[in-house]
Amino acid sequence: MIQIRLNKEDFEYDIHSLVKAFYPSENVSVCVDSQESCEQALLHIVVDYEPNRIRIALKQHSSYTRVFSVDDGNRKEKKNLLKQNLYDLLSDYTGRTLPWGTLTGIRPTKIPMTMLEEGKTDAEITDYMEQTYSTSREKIALSIEIARREAQLLQRLDAKNGYSLYIGIPFCPSTCLYCSFTSFPISGWKNKINAYLDALEKELDAIMRYFAGRHPNTIYIGGGTPTTLESDQLERLLSVLERKTDLSRLLEFTVEAGRPDSINRQKLEVLCAHGISRISINPQTMKQETLDLIGRQHTVEQTIDSFQLARSMGFDNINMDLIMGLPEESLDDVKRTLAVVKELNPDSVTVHSLALKRAARLQMFKEDYAGLKMVNTQAHLDAAADICAEMGMKPYYLYRQKNMAGNFENVGYAKDGKAGIYNILIMEEKQSIVALGAGSITKRVYADGRIERCENVKDVASFIERIDEMIERKRKLLED
Repeated sequence: MIQIRLNKEDFEYDIHSLVKAFYPSENVSVCVDSQESCEQALLHIVVDYEPNRIRIALKQHSSYTRVFSVDDGNRKEKKNLLKQNLYDLLSDYTGRTLPWGTLTGIRPTKIPMTMLEEGKTDAEITDYMEQTYSTSREKIALSIEIARREAQLLQRLDAKNGYSLYIGIPFCPSTCLYCSFTSFPISGWKNKINAYLDALEKELDAIMRYFAGRHPNTIYIGGGTPTTLESDQLERLLSVLERKTDLSRLLEFTVEAGRPDSINRQKLEVLCAHGISRISINPQTMKQETLDLIGRQHTVEQTIDSFQLARSMGFDNINMDLIMGLPEESLDDVKRTLAVVKELNPDSVTVHSLALKRAARLQMFKEDYAGLKMVNTQAHLDAAADICAEMGMKPYYLYRQKNMAGNFENVGYAKDGKAGIYNILIMEEKQSIVALGAGSITKRVYADGRIERCENVKDVASFIERIDEMIERKRKLLED
């Protein structure tokens, strides 16, 4: 356990996130103005805020202390100085550095994106990120490369009249060991699917009046696993979308067909008939023992068969998701997975570093999985990058999450013309995204760059029962 004591509330989240990055397997607690201490704690960190000054100390090690001046009127600069000094202190103490330095947010490419828009050079961006955030040059170069590619892709958007639409289908064949998304095993909800679709249609009807004369640039049906719906239910959903939205200038229409055990010819025929331009078939790994361990109820052979079926039916933009750092997987296991993926030759690959959130079973029941070994290194990510390059793919979007294995990142790779535009929009927040369904979050992006959000409840039964409340939330956000 790591215990952090502050003499007053300020930047608690930032401090917690940075300490957790150094000690990912430890519980990190933050208390304010408390003299209590846990004798069993591995480390006690004390942060004292004083007028125009901050003092950080490791309680058991008096030599590890930092005292520095701050401008209390400049919160951004104050936060950066706090994180930089805490990072330097922990780096000295542990003898380790972090690939992303003090950056703990999920959108590191926003920094180079903004600086490129301001006309800054690569050298200026590198110097700034290195000095301000202690980010490694390798990660800075990656983020600049991706920011440039994102900027090119985002030029295709209709900034004035366009928007994006997300539809959440929160059902899966089973719940994976590491999953914290809003998803429910389909077996317990089959009798409620039509009621859920009724609520979705009502929500779509209500919000479309705010977009009269406008058109979606991208539509993304995610979850969960949308293809857990039966073919007639998929037909109903897609037909409703076609009737109620203007698809004439749609750049991308994605459906997550993520779990191979949810895919069959009938469902793919429905997707083909409605012009779905992009799908995902996500193995996560091609090691059967790992699939069994993490609770995915499909086989490696099903992944291969589903992919080949989709290809034979004309799908020419198929993404595959992989996860680095899965339990009991070695670097050799990852390389074997990559070899199978290379043979299939998808159009894009998203490489995730395993992130364990509180709602995941792997976190909630730690004692049951204490013996599992989970390793993710730069060598894992380099192996994936090399294979993607061999397939003619380039990195096009990047994001980070809390508690990522190895404190690394998630990177999307794609062949020319096959990048997922919606994925970039989620990260760069350049366009309003209207999100429907349980657990979804609508983001309105204003002309001045301001962003406001409203969330739908996560529980499916509550979403159905409270659909009018969900609609009212959106009305307040969209009506002006």
